[in-house]
Amino acid sequence: MKKIELNNHIEIPQIGLGVFRTPSGEVTENAVKWALEAGYRHIDTAWIYGNEESVGKAIKASGIPREEIFLTTKLWNEDIRQRKTREAFETSLKLLQTDYVDLYLIHWPAEGYVEAWHEMEKLYKEGRIRAIGVSNFHAHHLETLAESSEIIPAVDQIESNPYFNNQALIDYCHSKGIQVEVWSPLGGTGGTILSDPVLQAIGKKYGKSPAQVVIRWHIQRNTIVLPKSVHQDRIIANLNVFDFTLSEDDMKQIDALHRNTRTGSDPETFNF
Repeated sequence: MKKIELNNHIEIPQIGLGVFRTPSGEVTENAVKWALEAGYRHIDTAWIYGNEESVGKAIKASGIPREEIFLTTKLWNEDIRQRKTREAFETSLKLLQTDYVDLYLIHWPAEGYVEAWHEMEKLYKEGRIRAIGVSNFHAHHLETLAESSEIIPAVDQIESNPYFNNQALIDYCHSKGIQVEVWSPLGGTGGTILSDPVLQAIGKKYGKSPAQVVIRWHIQRNTIVLPKSVHQDRIIANLNVFDFTLSEDDMKQIDALHRNTRTGSDPETFNF
């Protein structure tokens, strides 16, 4: 597994298992178990997903030392608005059955995010979080944060896929020393990206699936990829992308699929 160094010198595995909308209980526990068995060492959850407890149980049951697993969770919008960052963090730790997280993110730029960030800076300095970052922040949100903050976010987790590559924001983040994680990397549940003839043709050339081609494209853009699946075969296949390299022409063809259409909410207009 390739790792990327964050701006505080912590290393993060470049592929992680995302568990957005994965039901709590056996479904999430199995997904995490299969991922860890397959070689994943990076799990990305959030309080709002309702499955932190299941993630914690699966990590505990795996027998893999906690320090070998990179665990991310996120601060929810209502806790940001109510200035309950520390309380929310403590709740997540209890559910995850751990005394620290590797990465803690502000989930969306909800009102109060600057104050939330200052509290996260304190938790980071206390050694309870190994890295702090944000999610769904545009450049102007990052600039607002920079005006009164001591610590630059280690990560911005954003939507990106071949139909919405979000490349300008990725380039901006990289220029500031902020690594980018991509959610909905395959276009989301019910999307049509994986049936795109361009991706199918490229996959055929390498003996890879369209999903593996897309994950490889994300990797070659120097982003951290969070594919979600609850199927063991797909979880394994999503990791099997380090034995081929897309050509420059392949990369350009995939870049050209950009339609500027989101599958998720817009950080400028979200209402939750």
